[in-house]
Amino acid sequence: MKNKGLLIVISGPSGAGKGTVCRELLRSFNKNLELSISVTTRKPRVGETEGVNYFFRDKDEFARMVEDGEFIEYAKVHDNFYGTPKNYVMSKLEDGKDVILEIDMQGGMKVKHVFHEAISIYIIPPTFAELKKRIEGRGTETEKDICKRLKNAYEELGHVNNYDYVVVNDDIKNAAKKINCILTAEKCRLSRSNIDFDKFREG
Repeated sequence: MKNKGLLIVISGPSGAGKGTVCRELLRSFNKNLELSISVTTRKPRVGETEGVNYFFRDKDEFARMVEDGEFIEYAKVHDNFYGTPKNYVMSKLEDGKDVILEIDMQGGMKVKHVFHEAISIYIIPPTFAELKKRIEGRGTETEKDICKRLKNAYEELGHVNNYDYVVVNDDIKNAAKKINCILTAEKCRLSRSNIDFDKFREG
C-alpha cells in the first residue's frame, strides 16, 4: 500500500530566504518533493516565469477561483492575493509525493486548521537586522514597501509558536539539510506507518 505524501507548510518573513532554501532542498536532498505553485495577483518579478514560480492572475479571475472553491487557502498579503490550488496538491499527495506549500503565516494557519497532519516549519534569518539588510538589498521594493514588510515580520514573530519547527537560515545548505532531517523523522512516525504489527510478529 502506497503511503500518502507529506504536506509541508514552509513560512517565514519576507527576506528569510524561503524560496532559496526550498530550491536547495529540492535540488540536493529529497527527490520525492514537489513544490506547489501558488496563484497570485501580484506582478511577476524579474526572472519569474508563469507556471514555474507562480500562476499570475488578475483580481477578477482570482475572485472567480475563490467563488468556485479552487483553493485550499488564500490570503491577502502586502496588497496582493495568494492562493494554494486544491486539485494540484491533493493529486500529488494521493500519488505519494511530498508537497511543500511555501506560503505566508496566514495561509499556513489556515492549512493547519484543515489538514491537522500538515508539518509546519518557520524559517527565520539569524537576526532581525539581517532580515532588514536582505530586504533592502533586493532592490525591488520602495521604502514604504520595506517598512510594511518589516512591520509584518515583527508582528508575525509573535505568533511563531503556532508552528511545529523553526529553522534558522544562516546558511542555505545547512537550513535545507535541517528541513530534510525533519521530514525524514516525520516519515518514521508510528501514525504514518502502514506496518501490520500482528502480521509482523507472525513472520
